[in-house]
Amino acid sequence: MRRLLMAVTIAALALPAAAAAGNLTVANDRTAITTKLGHKFVFHSRIENRGSAAAAGLVAHLNVLDLSGHTYVDPEDWSSNRTRYLAPIPAQGSTTLTWRLNAVNAGTIGVYVAVLPRSGAPVPPTTGPTVRVQIQDRRSLNAGGILPLALGIPAGLGLLALGVRVRRRRGVAQ
Repeated sequence: MRRLLMAVTIAALALPAAAAAGNLTVANDRTAITTKLGHKFVFHSRIENRGSAAAAGLVAHLNVLDLSGHTYVDPEDWSSNRTRYLAPIPAQGSTTLTWRLNAVNAGTIGVYVAVLPRSGAPVPPTTGPTVRVQIQDRRSLNAGGILPLALGIPAGLGLLALGVRVRRRRGVAQ
């Protein structure tokens, strides 16, 4: 009897979260982004409550993964603000979140947002569509601003050597 009472209590606590989760939708302002390695990019997610009651106690989480399966992705490197605790969303209302990310790895990356109850109720999260991020490897002749130094030091040493040689010749000719 005690187990039955506990199961009913847990189910009752999970019911509002499950009902709220069933009335939520997540949409993004874009489906694809193309950028370069080392650049920053932004997208927005709109979380809508289509229910007849406010949806409260929700958390939105940004997920980052490599779609090719060739690159290890550490989500903390991409964004330091991947978890958002949401204010209650009124019935038939919505909230928009801005996600700012850094392009850390070249390749094809997928990012998506999942919304779930903060209570930890065992309900499936509501997820938005994947945003496909194509990140081009940024090859630069002047990587890290080194080009002036790489060309300037040898050129300067060459001019210095030439100047010493010219001075020596002038000294011998006089």
